[in-house]
Amino acid sequence: MKISKTEENYLKVIFSILEKGKPSASTNAISKKMQTSAASVTDMVKRLAKKKLAIHESHKGVKLTKRGGQIATMLLRKHRLWEVFLVDKLDFLWDEVHEMAEELEHIQSKEMIDRLDSFLGNPKFDPHGDPIPDAEGNFTTRQQTPLNEFKVGEKGTVVGVRESSTPFLQYLDQLDLGLGSKVEILEKFEYDNSAKILLNKSKEIVITGKVCLNLFLQK
Repeated sequence: MKISKTEENYLKVIFSILEKGKPSASTNAISKKMQTSAASVTDMVKRLAKKKLAIHESHKGVKLTKRGGQIATMLLRKHRLWEVFLVDKLDFLWDEVHEMAEELEHIQSKEMIDRLDSFLGNPKFDPHGDPIPDAEGNFTTRQQTPLNEFKVGEKGTVVGVRESSTPFLQYLDQLDLGLGSKVEILEKFEYDNSAKILLNKSKEIVITGKVCLNLFLQK
């Protein structure tokens, strides 16, 4: 059964919504992520259902079949491995690699991806801190907490981001905040949910509530 790039992209988007713990993916949520109309989403979901890759129940949203989930997982594997390659081996910045990986993820050679995985040292997480599925589709899990849930005086290391848009990642670069950064919460401001932090034991900065919400730390 041949699957188009567009169909693969839909499967990956649906999976990414379900990955966040949602029981199903709504048409509106898919539409927003795909930047297309709800009518186009409905048509595509019907195509995926016809190929037995997705299940759509009226008023309940979209779920993936076992096969649909497997395809989406392997797309994520390829996408995140290519991001590691582009950052670690070609010296691209973490805010530059998403679009390139979007193209590379559609390469169908399993042998190439397995060799890429081995070449990179079998990384468990991509440059944004997202887990990379192994060849069997298994994800590595770890304890991580949004910075906004930390209390004053607590410390942690940045291990991931909830949002990976280019403007957000570039903003973090301007703050010198990235994966591996050491953070101590000095003060929290209830008015706008911002916080003052000590960054890498050397610099005090104030970060917005949005940054606090979208940064994952490990204690």
